[in-house]
Amino acid sequence: MDSNDSVERAMPELDSHDWFAALDPRHQTLLRAGSVLRHYEAGAVITRRGEPSVHWIGVHTGLIKLAVYNADGRGATFSGVPAGGWCGEGSVLKRELRRYDVVAVRASSIVLVPVDLFHLLLAESLSFNAFVIRQLNERMGQFIATIQNQRLLAVDAQVAQAIAQLFHPMLYPRTSSVLELSQEEIGLLTGISRQRVNQALGHLAELKLISIAYQSIRVVDLDGLRRYGVASL
Repeated sequence: MDSNDSVERAMPELDSHDWFAALDPRHQTLLRAGSVLRHYEAGAVITRRGEPSVHWIGVHTGLIKLAVYNADGRGATFSGVPAGGWCGEGSVLKRELRRYDVVAVRASSIVLVPVDLFHLLLAESLSFNAFVIRQLNERMGQFIATIQNQRLLAVDAQVAQAIAQLFHPMLYPRTSSVLELSQEEIGLLTGISRQRVNQALGHLAELKLISIAYQSIRVVDLDGLRRYGVASL
């Protein structure tokens, strides 16, 4: 086996991403050699607010969230990121201190791309530039929708929209119709109590938008879930 073979096998987790497949072979080799895969248990902090943004973050397996907390322990969640999603490109792009905590909602395997490698791709790859621009644009739209939902929607609708956001085709292309999400995890993503999440899920199930099983939710009507509660906005 030559050295190139070992490099090619270093990060097979990248192969499933369309943006990676669009890169030229030299950039693919650099990414495989320079990126790392780390495992985090549920509740572990992947990176903290105020720390240098030294990695672009991808979720290989599991679920993470982007959130901020005050001294009292109260928090606000900006987004959940399931397997197949990437986050943190804004902070990495500006080489600024991280503005939020990145926390594993469940045990997760995380791909970390070093900041200098990220910037090298920006400087040399048109396809990577196009991907990052789309990613930033879609993320901005998602954040605006999240703020809107938290301020204007009833709780049942907030839960519906939090689930529907995990099916964003650009940001989270690998989400399946069956989400391995517990009521507690939905509460962590929305900031809503587990008991109230349980009530909301029951109502959404009665409307045949979802079906509920142990530790999982099947989305039966994704379009209906996306429309639920937002018609008056």
